Amino acid sequence: QVQLVESGGGLVQAGGSLRLSCAASGRTFSGYAMGWSRQARGKDRETVAAISWSGSNTYYADSVKGRFTISRDNAKNTVYLQMNSLKPEDTAVYYCAAKYSYHDLITLSYDYWGQGTQVTVSS
Repeated sequence: QVQLVESGGGLVQAGGSLRLSCAASGRTFSGYAMGWSRQARGKDRETVAAISWSGSNTYYADSVKGRFTISRDNAKNTVYLQMNSLKPEDTAVYYCAAKYSYHDLITLSYDYWGQGTQVTVSS
């Protein structure tokens, strides 16, 4: 069992930046592939970024490529999502997610989810 707690959401103007953090506890964090997903009101949840357990492999959705950066610090059991050049369409609840991985690969399918943190981008 892995517990995930997100922080860092808030209200920001278009063009601004936010950094989300996800603190993990309960199991050996370094064995887990991690991801950030978001769900806007009335829309399906989409994974916007993912990272393998070593950090060597990453994935970004086309909608955030070049603006968002996912990273992790296994010593701190934390994964981050740096969001730059934010747009109103980035407004959503952002969720941290985890899945144990035998291989150092990214995944877009997760077993554990955090409670979410709201990000609102005003125009």
